Order: sequence, then structure tokens, then C-alpha cells
Amino acid sequence: MPAPLMPKATAVWLVENTALTFEQIADFCQLHPLEVQAIADGEVANQMVGLDPVANGQTTAEEIARCQADPEARLKLSPQAIPEQYVKHKGPRYTPIAKRQDKPDAISFLLRTHPELSDAQISKLIGTTKPTIAAVRDRTHWNSPNIKPRHPVGLGLCTLEELDRALARANRGKRPVTEAEAEVGIEEAGEPVEP
Repeated sequence: MPAPLMPKATAVWLVENTALTFEQIADFCQLHPLEVQAIADGEVANQMVGLDPVANGQTTAEEIARCQADPEARLKLSPQAIPEQYVKHKGPRYTPIAKRQDKPDAISFLLRTHPELSDAQISKLIGTTKPTIAAVRDRTHWNSPNIKPRHPVGLGLCTLEELDRALARANRGKRPVTEAEAEVGIEEAGEPVEP
């Protein structure tokens, strides 16, 4: 169950202005009952201004009255008080002007450290074009002498989760290299050749 906005301030108001039990307030505000008791005793949040959940549309006066009459009832958050979930849209990603100069550095890093990523995956991950990736790879980019490989997560061009998903997708279906193959330097897939 989602918590109300500013749960401690809401708990202060409910303690001061209602006859709800500490458990009811704690359950509604998602706090521990002892924390609500400390608020009532003045040990915690003694100078905090209470936040009226009815005035903010988080609950109704009828809901509070219903719960005051029945100590076992629990306050419910109003449906309009629950914020809409953020939905990531499918489309081109906007990169601030200050970070656009960092894209070739991130491309260089990904090309060097993760050669298993395809150009399409790098393009989607960083928000760049395939000709830019090709120019960085071939060292024909207009700014080639100044390109330094830097991690795209550190530059803020993608998140670590997005990078991990792209790497998992790129490595899906590939046979893992054993220790013996790594020592010998065999990176080919398939059966070893018998003498």
C-alpha cells in the first residue's frame, strides 16, 4: 500500500486531531507504532507542523470517522492521492547539450571493452547514430585526437541496468569460454579438432 505524502507530518496531524489508535496511524503512514507513540509523547517531530490529509485529498473525513468508530478498521488512501506511475516512452532519447560531446568517449569505451555489442545496441544505449559509431571505430571522427574512452554510466548517458540488459542480450546464446580455452587463446565456438 502506498504511503501518504509526508508521512511523519501526516502522523503528527492525525495524532493531534483524531482519536485513531497508534496502530491505525502507523499503518496508514507506514511508520512503526512506537514511532507514532513517540510523536504523541512529543519526543519525535515536536516542532513539525502537521499535514491535514483531508485537505490534501489523501483521505476523507468520512474515512477517518469510520476508523475512529472501529479500532480494527484501517485508513485507506484515496485513489486520486496515488501518483501516476512513470511510463518510459519509446522514442529518441534527449541528451543535454553539455553531454553531447561525451558520446564519442562512451562509444569508444563500449567498442573497446564490449566488442560483443552490436552497433544497433550501442546506438540505442547511448542515443547516437550508426555513422557516428563507425566514425569512432575507424578513427575518422572529426574529434578523433581528443576522444578518450570513458564509461557511459559515469558520463550519465545510460544506467547500469540498461548496460547490463544490453550485455545480457548480446551474450545470449553464446557458449562460455572455459579456463583452458582462455589460457590457450581459443575463442572459437565449436568442438576441438582431434589429432
